[in-house]
Amino acid sequence: MKTGTTWLKALIPCIMALNRDNIDHEEDDPLLTNHPNQLMPSIEISIFNPKNLDSDVLNIDEMPSPRLFRTHLPYSKLPESIKNDNSSCKLVYITREPKDVFVSLWHFMNSISNAEPCPKMDEYFDSFCKGIHPFGPFHDHVLEYWNESLKKPEKILFLRYEEIKKDPKGQVKKLAEFLGRPFANEEELDNVLWRCSLERLRNLQVNKNGLEPSLGIPKIAYFRNGLVGDGKNSLKKEMQERLDQITREKFEGTGLDLQVI
Repeated sequence: MKTGTTWLKALIPCIMALNRDNIDHEEDDPLLTNHPNQLMPSIEISIFNPKNLDSDVLNIDEMPSPRLFRTHLPYSKLPESIKNDNSSCKLVYITREPKDVFVSLWHFMNSISNAEPCPKMDEYFDSFCKGIHPFGPFHDHVLEYWNESLKKPEKILFLRYEEIKKDPKGQVKKLAEFLGRPFANEEELDNVLWRCSLERLRNLQVNKNGLEPSLGIPKIAYFRNGLVGDGKNSLKKEMQERLDQITREKFEGTGLDLQVI
């Protein structure tokens, strides 16, 4: 959560649905009428949510190909049909510098917690450092996908939010090639980058008003500032040092470095 997934949920559908002949036509832009969450249904919320079993559940067999899904599940909890080497399913994983993740998560949880206020930041931070998180400990979550991406680079693309911000053209080009939909020219690439820019997404009318249908969360809550290094501006020095130390210990010897570029 809060690692740049909303951006990714805009980029992937645009890449996969790209109309090569009419790239300038607004009617070909799914983002004008859909929040990014609507373009990629959640495995655990929209499809296999136990609370939805007695109601109308999304029938994936009726979805047109290519079928695109999102999930926050750790790798170890994914269905075997996805992880199986014989499966043609591809996984795109995105992560972010831990301090920025926490600050973004803190603001997000506060923006959607109308009934019950969030714990104080110090308390919430302590829980985050101890691995208490809706989808499991942050560092363990990242490491599972990182390690698997090293074993199966053709199946799992591991992305960092900071690298996309620093080199959007290079990273989105790599993403399109991984998905089997390489860009024919620079114009196509530039068009997708413009359509999916965080500034444009934040200001689209469809994302400003109303609730995201699967969770009932205000759509605008998914768009804050998207800055790199925001954690340093929001956390006390001792909090930064504590989380940095945990990150160093967790990732030591793995070849993974989440320090801000």
